[in-house]
Amino acid sequence: MNYFEYFSEIEERFSRRRGSLLLLSTLDWALIDTWREAGIPLEAVLRGIDDAFDKHDAKRARAGARQRKVNGLAWCAQAVMQATEEMHEASAGKAQPEAREPQDSGFEGERVARFLDANAAAMQANLVPDGAAAAVAQTTQRLGELALEMRSASPLPLDELDRTLTVLEERLVATLMAAEPEAEIVALRAQADRELAPYRGKMGAVQLRQVQAQLLLKRLLEARKLPRLSLFYMSHGE
Repeated sequence: MNYFEYFSEIEERFSRRRGSLLLLSTLDWALIDTWREAGIPLEAVLRGIDDAFDKHDAKRARAGARQRKVNGLAWCAQAVMQATEEMHEASAGKAQPEAREPQDSGFEGERVARFLDANAAAMQANLVPDGAAAAVAQTTQRLGELALEMRSASPLPLDELDRTLTVLEERLVATLMAAEPEAEIVALRAQADRELAPYRGKMGAVQLRQVQAQLLLKRLLEARKLPRLSLFYMSHGE
């Protein structure tokens, strides 16, 4: 399951339980990123959302209209972590099923190559400071090389390709963070802190730091018109 499937399933469940369409915020996207990178199964996230809303609905029934409407996915974070722990405990000691390669993964060589080409093209529309321009150019060139390799008779295995893309993104972000004006990073951190403030009681310290880092990364890349590189961000429309 790629990022877009993971995200859309969570978005659909949250909107349905809330009872009205609500576009998820940048903070919500960052939280989903954190869950995905932590390896939290989709089933645990959906179960946590349901548990959180079940409790909220029960309180609302007692309190009537005085109970506030849920306006953010972060409100469910505590319940998601609890559901994850319960699933882990329930599965302890069970034999793990043998992993099998899907026949149609949705990540065929040509589609992956088009994803890499699209990201290389997007990199050229960047707004990065001069100090990061060389890193962007190098990353763009490397994406083109990887696209060619994925079209060859011996394409890279997907896990190796994604590790390579992760390294490319990490190096690019490190260069970008160093090149950004200090005031810009401080302002982005302050914005992240303000967005997280209402949910500090719903997350542990470690999760708060992880979400803050993801939120800062997402804001920074968006501001500089840079794409996410991992295959997890490849949509089925590629």
